[in-house]
Amino acid sequence: MSKTVILLVRIPESLNNGALSVSPPHVISQREGLQVMQPSSTPGTPPSTPCVSPTAPTGTQDPNWQATKATIRERNAAMFNNELMADVKFIVGSPGSIQTIPAHKYVLATGSSVFYAMFYGGLAECKEKIEVPDVEPTAFLTLLKYLYCDEIQLEADTVLATLYAAKKYIVPHLARACVNYLETSLTAKNACLLLSQSRLFEEPELMQRCWEVIDAQAEMALKSEGFVDIDMSTLESVLGRETLNCKEMVLLEAALNWATAECNKREIDPTPLNKRSVLGNALYLIRIPTMTLEEFANGAAQMGILTQEETIDIFFHFTANNKPILNYPTKPRAGLKSQVCHRFQSCAYRSNQWRYRGRCDSIQFSVDRRIFVVGFGLYGSSNGAADYNVKIELKRLGCALAENNTRFFSDGSSNTFHVYFDNPIQIEPETFYTASAILDGAELSYFGQEGMSEVSVGTVTFQFQCSSESTNGTGVQGGQIPELIFYGPAPDDQH
Repeated sequence: MSKTVILLVRIPESLNNGALSVSPPHVISQREGLQVMQPSSTPGTPPSTPCVSPTAPTGTQDPNWQATKATIRERNAAMFNNELMADVKFIVGSPGSIQTIPAHKYVLATGSSVFYAMFYGGLAECKEKIEVPDVEPTAFLTLLKYLYCDEIQLEADTVLATLYAAKKYIVPHLARACVNYLETSLTAKNACLLLSQSRLFEEPELMQRCWEVIDAQAEMALKSEGFVDIDMSTLESVLGRETLNCKEMVLLEAALNWATAECNKREIDPTPLNKRSVLGNALYLIRIPTMTLEEFANGAAQMGILTQEETIDIFFHFTANNKPILNYPTKPRAGLKSQVCHRFQSCAYRSNQWRYRGRCDSIQFSVDRRIFVVGFGLYGSSNGAADYNVKIELKRLGCALAENNTRFFSDGSSNTFHVYFDNPIQIEPETFYTASAILDGAELSYFGQEGMSEVSVGTVTFQFQCSSESTNGTGVQGGQIPELIFYGPAPDDQH
């Protein structure tokens, strides 16, 4: 039977500035060696309840809670948002949403140079409470959870606020995680607002990703609800963008929607005169003279945003040989140049192929970088000129992302003929999508052969595999849908 001896060691007064202190009891076992136990009460004083804050998490209510935490990470995590041993409190949020958050200076200082300077630097202030009115409480807690627990939990509603907090306190790994989250959730609906934020936070990679979406899906981005919330500098950048893929009338309508929202923020009536006033020189970035005469006459000329002199001069620009000098750009935007992925090395025709009769030609593909599919290239008649009706469709995981019923004329050659969706469709990397076409027209057509399972176009690599939805014979090695037409990174873009 092992013997247990409890040693109480007293520290001399000379070593403790005259204060008498008692160390925790040490339990020494002949069999188990040395262990340290947390005392339930200080020897020499009446028994009392453990010194734990009423708001302490359940994990530290046990007076011997340290013994239940095997790693330093677990012990640190137990201190997250815990008043136990907290030596600083943050008053976080703006009036109406203020929250008091306890913290521990040492933990914060080891994870952030800003906190280190705040608590231990040459100009450190010994404040027990620190006000942080410019950070949302949920974002501040996300920041602390990362510093205490090495855990990052991001939500769509608070990720921008968390990015702001990570930037403010110089926590780059959390900031990078926020940017990655935003990049993966980037769509035409939030691209303009995220562009505005990425400019504010000086995140060039996120900014570039936003531009890729806005360029390719400009009309959808400009009509999004978030567009009216962007700042003036971002508005000017969008309106002046050379590679936007949309009509100028869409840009003008978006600018006027922004101006209406700005008037409401300033609490002034959104009259045409006030809209023009809040737009300022941004209005002159819209290339109104590049509209068609019909678009201008039935749209821009009747909106009341242009002066009478401007309206007359632009009409003269459309119709007169001697054109007046205008304050608006007269050169059309370059837009985006589409790229084409060819998946067959050759094509052929036979007397009994390729037939349709309402059957589906389908192929699955994935890419290693984000692109925007614009349409497909299809083969046409191998027996003279013919018209085709076609339904094209793009799916992901069985869900239709886009479809279009259209038609094309085949001149009887082996060329491909392009058909398009109404809007470009965003394609995320490392996920398989299904491209389908159902043709109705001449029974015999050309078909592809010597198909490739992997094709690189510029900096984008496509992977192809057979689709279970293909009921007309199209697969990787041969068949229809020889081309995918897309917008993507420029061939020299290596980012």
